[in-house]
Amino acid sequence: MPGEPTQVLVLCTGNSCRSIMAEALINHMGQGKYQAWSAGSHPTGEVHPHSIATLQRHGVDPGQPISQSWNDMTNTTFDLIITVCDQAAGEICPVFPGQPRTLHWSIPDPAKTTGTETEIHAAFDQTFFLLKEKIEALLK
Repeated sequence: MPGEPTQVLVLCTGNSCRSIMAEALINHMGQGKYQAWSAGSHPTGEVHPHSIATLQRHGVDPGQPISQSWNDMTNTTFDLIITVCDQAAGEICPVFPGQPRTLHWSIPDPAKTTGTETEIHAAFDQTFFLLKEKIEALLK
């Protein structure tokens, strides 16, 4: 039906950082034309606090994200499925209804960053800006 938003699912392994940030960015930047969810192949069960803090620091409402399994999404029809980590891209995804288009973005995992708080913030910011750049190109 015309006017319905493009339904997007963002996948990664843990569903705690990259996919959570991409979900919020797509919903924020898509201005109602895109509606995004995220899930993971092996969800951690919690959203990384730096993901939320990074989104808020850059003026993006994180919404109420949850770390969930991609198996919880198999009854939903998506127009586009994006993997944001190499590990999830190499796994056997569940079958989703319809014929969703697929994209893969190789984005480093900021949760693996160790060091000072400044270094961790920088890693999350780098992930945020990489995702933002990819999403800007997608939405053109």
